[in-house]
Amino acid sequence: MRVLSGIQPSGSLHLGNYFGMMEKMIDHQEHSELFCFIANYHAQTSLSDGKTLAKGTLEAAANFLALGLDPEKSVFWVQSDVPEVQELAWLLSNFTPMGLLERCHSYKDKVTRGIAANHGLFAYPVLMAADILLYQSDKVPVGKDQKQHVEVTRDIAIKFNNEYGDIFTLPEPEIDEEVATVPGLDGQKMSKSYGNTIDLFLEEKVLRKQVMRIVTDPTPVEAPKNPDTCNIFTLFRLFLDKEEEQVLRARYLAGGLAYGTVKEELFATIRDFFAPFTARRNALLAEPDNIRQILAQGAEKARYHANKTLRKVRKKTGLVY
Repeated sequence: MRVLSGIQPSGSLHLGNYFGMMEKMIDHQEHSELFCFIANYHAQTSLSDGKTLAKGTLEAAANFLALGLDPEKSVFWVQSDVPEVQELAWLLSNFTPMGLLERCHSYKDKVTRGIAANHGLFAYPVLMAADILLYQSDKVPVGKDQKQHVEVTRDIAIKFNNEYGDIFTLPEPEIDEEVATVPGLDGQKMSKSYGNTIDLFLEEKVLRKQVMRIVTDPTPVEAPKNPDTCNIFTLFRLFLDKEEEQVLRARYLAGGLAYGTVKEELFATIRDFFAPFTARRNALLAEPDNIRQILAQGAEKARYHANKTLRKVRKKTGLVY
């Protein structure tokens, strides 16, 4: 089974990124064909500063590598290092109804939040379809907010296959309902756009400050508390096994538990969990040329697979004469 996904290099990582996508992706390398890329073309829909994008791309690569991605067990590259994806995006555009794109929630949501409406933002799902179909991906781990884009990919692939035969594998979205939406400090989905994140690789003081901002209800200390409506509990359980989760649940229900106490425990848990990853990340960023070499080797492997697909597409669409 071939699994593909990517992440934009558009800022610091947070718990939602890690538990919503990255942890699952890295786990796939042990039992699947893992294709993982840094989506720097996609990042350009909201980031225009070139130096920031270049720096963020290297940092994103270091993040993945530090968190356990093994380039020997996977294909790991930067989106723009495989130009074939743009050619396929153009070809797929000719099989993408305008109405299909107009129904995409992500575009509407971003415009509502003040992001300038442009063709890149509107056509984002077509480029995402090219990312997925170029590598004949079977599974695409995504959060709930990206599920529609995988469905759009399937729709485009079906139209193309109906015209030219079975060229593309039809991908399936893979969503872990346990962590599909990681809540932020305010209970909404954790997102940089909402300013409600708990970031990875932070100094202790900054991390503690973020954790202590988690919104709670006004239940008195002595009263029992509902863990299922508590943002702290929902975040804490990401780090716990079933037995540990039940112990924490019992403490909530027994009463006498202060939210501040649980926040301190959550802070220490996050700090200790990511400490070895942070050290590894710092070591990688100290030698950026090594990161570039890893990405170049990954791009070479990705282009091999991309061209296998694109040769078929070119022939079927009349670009080979």
